[in-house]
Amino acid sequence: MTAFTPDYMGASVAPSPNHGERVDNCPPDMIILHYTGMPSADGALSWLCNPESEVSSHYFVHEDGRVVQLVQEARRAWHAGKSFWAGATDINSRSIGIEIANPGHTGGLPAFPAEQIKAVVELCRDCGERWSIAPERILAHSDIAPVRKVDPGENFPWKVLHENGVGHWVEPGTVTGGRFFQRGDAGQPVEALQSMLSFYGYNVEITGSFCEKTEGVVAAFQRHFRPLRVDGIADFSTIDTLHRLLTELPKYRSV
Repeated sequence: MTAFTPDYMGASVAPSPNHGERVDNCPPDMIILHYTGMPSADGALSWLCNPESEVSSHYFVHEDGRVVQLVQEARRAWHAGKSFWAGATDINSRSIGIEIANPGHTGGLPAFPAEQIKAVVELCRDCGERWSIAPERILAHSDIAPVRKVDPGENFPWKVLHENGVGHWVEPGTVTGGRFFQRGDAGQPVEALQSMLSFYGYNVEITGSFCEKTEGVVAAFQRHFRPLRVDGIADFSTIDTLHRLLTELPKYRSV
């Protein structure tokens, strides 16, 4: 594997063979955050650099904050899999993938160390500035692949990232009682919910029927933006949080 000069000055290099050309030379306009979901960081890094795995990312962030670049940003790393956001399906061609060392849900979803999150913030800010990536396009793997993926998980500190200039965030609505929508419900309010989720970028059909897929998308939204309770039920807190996120988007204000 050929060594290269890192795009991010704070990174060392461990070249992965698992990459290709960006389709249509599409510049990255998204950053996708993952957790590794493996018991050890070294094992995860080795797997991402193994040609048999056919997976990779552009960057890998250790628990102690060390950043390793595996694939040049100009190349298409293989990190997103089957995914969708705001009409795009080849997310690999238009994103930068960052793997964050953490055992994930199967390992008890431990907290992300402060040194690691500091490094993620600095890396995202650097990539975002160089590629002019909008805050709302810094996303979780679970956002672009609901149900199929749950990383980086509900313990990931998106609020801390936002406080340091990374990502889109509003303070989640307080979890209370009241009216809610769940699987099996149908009607105009469900259609309105699906429309809002779709407008934000999620892959959900606007049918007016609260199906299993809608439940999975709601859970993905909660995992990122309302992590206190991730149950796939669209309660007032979930809908309120979604609405306030939308009102901050220029494209929504212009509708």
